[in-house]
Amino acid sequence: MAETITFFVDKLSNLAVQEASLFGGVEGQISLLRNELEWISLFLEEASATSNDGRRLKLWMNQIRDAAYDAEDVIDEFIVRLEHQRQRRLQNLKFLRVVLPTCVIFADKLPLIHELDGRMKEINVKIEKILANKSRYCVENAMMPSGAWSSSSPNEVVTWGEKRLPIVEEADVVGMKDEAEAVKEMLLINGELERGVVAIVGMGGLGKTTLAKKVYNDPDVNRHFQCRALVYVSQVYTIRELLMGIANKDFMTALKQEGETEDIRNMGENQLGKKVCEYLEKRRYLIVLDDVWSIQVWNRLCLHLPESNGSRVLITTRNEQIALDAYAKLYQLRPLGEEESWELFLKKTFPTGSRSTISQVECPAELEDVGKKITGKCKGLPLAIVVSGGLLSRKEKTPSSWEKILRSMEWHLSQGPESCMGILALSYRDLPYFLKSCFLYCGVFPEDCEIKASTLIRMWIAEGFVQARGEETVEEDVGEDYLEELIHRSMIQVVKRKWDGRVKSCRMHDLLRDLAISKAKDSKFFEVRGNIFAYPFNPRRLIAHDSQNISQHLSNCHRLRSLICSIHIPQVNFWSCLRSAKLLTVLDLTLTVDLGLTRPEKKLPKEIGEFIHLKYFRFLGPHQTRFPWSIGRLINLETLDLQDNFFLDIPFSIWKLHQLRHLYLGAYPILRMPICDQRCFSSHLGIDKMTNLQTLYVGRHGWVVRRGLPKLTQLRKLYIYGPNMRSDSSYELIFPSNLVELILDCCCLKQDPMLTLGKLPNLRALKLIDNAYIGEEITCSSGAFSQLEFLRLNGLTNLKELIVEERALPSLKTLQIYSCYQMEKLLHQLQKLKSLQQVKLEDMNHSLIREIKNTKGEEFDKIRLITSIT
Repeated sequence: MAETITFFVDKLSNLAVQEASLFGGVEGQISLLRNELEWISLFLEEASATSNDGRRLKLWMNQIRDAAYDAEDVIDEFIVRLEHQRQRRLQNLKFLRVVLPTCVIFADKLPLIHELDGRMKEINVKIEKILANKSRYCVENAMMPSGAWSSSSPNEVVTWGEKRLPIVEEADVVGMKDEAEAVKEMLLINGELERGVVAIVGMGGLGKTTLAKKVYNDPDVNRHFQCRALVYVSQVYTIRELLMGIANKDFMTALKQEGETEDIRNMGENQLGKKVCEYLEKRRYLIVLDDVWSIQVWNRLCLHLPESNGSRVLITTRNEQIALDAYAKLYQLRPLGEEESWELFLKKTFPTGSRSTISQVECPAELEDVGKKITGKCKGLPLAIVVSGGLLSRKEKTPSSWEKILRSMEWHLSQGPESCMGILALSYRDLPYFLKSCFLYCGVFPEDCEIKASTLIRMWIAEGFVQARGEETVEEDVGEDYLEELIHRSMIQVVKRKWDGRVKSCRMHDLLRDLAISKAKDSKFFEVRGNIFAYPFNPRRLIAHDSQNISQHLSNCHRLRSLICSIHIPQVNFWSCLRSAKLLTVLDLTLTVDLGLTRPEKKLPKEIGEFIHLKYFRFLGPHQTRFPWSIGRLINLETLDLQDNFFLDIPFSIWKLHQLRHLYLGAYPILRMPICDQRCFSSHLGIDKMTNLQTLYVGRHGWVVRRGLPKLTQLRKLYIYGPNMRSDSSYELIFPSNLVELILDCCCLKQDPMLTLGKLPNLRALKLIDNAYIGEEITCSSGAFSQLEFLRLNGLTNLKELIVEERALPSLKTLQIYSCYQMEKLLHQLQKLKSLQQVKLEDMNHSLIREIKNTKGEEFDKIRLITSIT
């Protein structure tokens, strides 16, 4: 609640500075509102830190929130109407456009300013009455502060760059060694040639997924099965999505080697199922189906899974009947015992930064008694123990502090039988106010969804949840700190980390997601809808996955700020209904059919340019979708994600979006130039004007490198796809010196790019993928790549040798080489890399593997210790 007001106060302050000419006539009312809201924000921060959920306090807070929402809507509607008025005037007076200023003259603005002034006065009067009710109805008395709760400010979050102790990862979970061995034995039974099914059964929060992943990653299991896939099912699924989960990287590589040219992403369920079956029937496979809620999942999916070769399917489920109906061997997962619970609790509460045993993790004697009482309240549920430990790891290590937590746990548990949910709610309450919105927002993603960390953080920023700490920090870095804090508190789980240790993707446990959705609904933070819409229905954020009747309800959503929507059936009126939501800030739209797009060009409507407040726009739709020129009017857009689309037709007006920080154009964009001006490469429409860009994904356009990139001084990450990019005498690669990560994919470079790339002073990660370079040698010159820590060479089919000169790559820590079939020697080059910590080789020439394994010498033994070969 407090965060809602705080974000709006910041917005008011920024608007007052940036748009002084617009709000001059109502400056007094806006200043009055800002001052009141600053005091209210402080009060709500204190209120959120209490352990009281009294009805009076909740009602008062809801009324304040609604009033702040009204004020924000009024101001943003004023800006939209002003922009529309400006556009109409320019259209009517095109012949005067050369001399006419782009702003609307004051006489035109006057009626709008009078209307804004009147509505702001109404809101200020409304807030004054709500504030009076605080004393009249003794709302202050409803607040009973408790020292156990957090009152952190955004600046008190530990920054990612600081050396914090790593949290306990899933690999450190205790009490599962015997369980893992038992499940592994059930999977590896010799002599059973038919397909077998094993099911791990247990209640939510018991660790079924953790156990399944532990078994899945076991070296013995890895060696026994020729191919493996781990697929998250959950309650919302399609068989095609599950088949795509089985069709992993190894599957794709095998299809390429067999000469398959058709992209499986374009296949329907039956065709894809046939391909998966053909692939699996030649191999002994292990498929893990995690979090199965319906036997229909197995009944339909098993039709595509061959019966022979001693293959296995491992299911995790809460419902024992599903396991019985699938004729599975059951493994009933038990809660942790007292000793195991205590060990896990200590590892979470006192992280040591290593995989310590219980004898190495010490608990102060004065805390042991209350600590064991807290652990006992968790009833052996690992999730509850981990979350409780994460909460206490942020508290003072004193008996009084821990006893307050224990009393709060007892109060929550007395409210109902769901003990785990009570403990999770306790940890939610302990979050600093600025992290609560970030946590709740994670609930907008589908159950068991693997969430890209970069996507999550950029949506947080667009919503206004993340504020830069000063001139030297960017919001993206602060967002990463917020995510790490939620992970440290065990509210979010890490799925993958990047080369530099930052989070690449994460997931929310389904119980924590249930908690987020419950809290969001209670505070009107967002609405999750399927096919049933209740009235009154005017949400601020709407999540509609697979909704069949969303169009008819969007016309009533005038306050809508965020729409995350996946639609699978035609809804002709979708775009016309969406027009009413002119205040959209976040739009994440997946269209799997034509949804009103006209044939044959499949145009998006020009009205999409009316969403001038839009900051985050992700679109996934039909091939060859045509974007209108009006997209250039989205002047506040910070993230445009078209990465997963093919053959999009995009106008050059996209280069007008000077506020863009992250631009993903995908592999095959068709950039449409205006007929009247072929000079827009270097004009104000050029990419060189997009100086705020931090991330750029672009394909098949060498001119981007040639003309614009050197001027993008904020660019950190660059991905270029396509064979049109050449490195020869007439075409020199020029990149901005601030670049940190570079990915070249399918570029078919004829000359060794390392001579140019090695001079980039800040480059820390380099990936050359799928014949990015088609030469036979790569040379890292002496002194080159002074900061490079990560190097991946993947699918360079002509490459025979990697040459490392003395003093080259002095900082390289990780080297990955995949599918470079002609490379036969490497070991002596690895000797020169003094900082190397990890080497991964996959699908390589047998001669090179023999060299790595058989060459004698102590210096080569050290290299073998850090080398992984698959």
